[in-house]
Amino acid sequence: MQTIFVTGSAGFIGWATCKLLLNKGFTVIGIDNINDYYDPKIKELRLQDLKKFQNFIFYKADIEDFENLKNIFKSYKIDGVINLAARAGVRASVENPWGYLDTNVRGTINLLECVKEYAIKNFVLASTSSVYGDTEKMPFKVSDITDKPLAPYPASKKSAELFCYSYHYLYGINTIIPRYFTVYGPFGRPDMSIFRFIKKINDGEPITVYGDGKQKRDFTFVEDIAEATVLCLNLEGYKIMNFGNDRPVELIYVINLIEELIGKKAKIQWQPRHPADIYATWADISEAKQYIGWSPKISIEEGIRITVEWFKENRDLLKDIKI
Repeated sequence: MQTIFVTGSAGFIGWATCKLLLNKGFTVIGIDNINDYYDPKIKELRLQDLKKFQNFIFYKADIEDFENLKNIFKSYKIDGVINLAARAGVRASVENPWGYLDTNVRGTINLLECVKEYAIKNFVLASTSSVYGDTEKMPFKVSDITDKPLAPYPASKKSAELFCYSYHYLYGINTIIPRYFTVYGPFGRPDMSIFRFIKKINDGEPITVYGDGKQKRDFTFVEDIAEATVLCLNLEGYKIMNFGNDRPVELIYVINLIEELIGKKAKIQWQPRHPADIYATWADISEAKQYIGWSPKISIEEGIRITVEWFKENRDLLKDIKI
């Protein structure tokens, strides 16, 4: 069975992708620097879940450390790389663009150099729907122009995509780029809206909503995302795909779903819309259907129900997670 190298393995999508690979019998070498961009306690909880598998090997390491990366690659016969390590967050990138350059661009180049040096044929780079910028043209198509990012985060991910194409062209590396659309679910990021809303509404604390609450997001369940990501390992060439639910909903609709499931009314503090926020996202998933036969299985209603149930079952573990 193949060995897959997964960066960001203690992250939200990284955890879900590793778990799926491990359940399928792959050997997974996971690395993560366990940084404190959001509360590391939830990363440790995810890692505990993965370490139950005998076929999981973990290194606390940073993709910015090229020499350390090369040493890890040298120690194994690796069949494919899934790069899920990233500095994420649109608003945070406006405050600290340098961190996004180092992790998302330099880190990706370091991995591509390792893939080239050790003749690894398959590379998957996680990208983001944020590269599409703010456009009224819906849904977002892979063929759309993506050269007007609204913040350093999408600018860094677009740069990483371009470096990937260069390495594909020069060295024949099969390079697949999924652009993820607002991923949520169990073990989700505590800095993102779904986790924050569930925890704060449950605790009777006010939630902050930027804009009028009518902004639309193509919320996509994490297990659907993990399935699609693993399928990328089967592809050849250079391909970009959108991974989204193909059904955008208003933020206030999601808040109402959470209220109903928890049985409490949200106390909303309204704030002006941030200039780097996109008003709506909607994924055209034509390429995902064509190349990997993928379409999402979990509706927003079902996904929120699963996530709220997970939160209730793990309330004691999660009560000290900072958001």
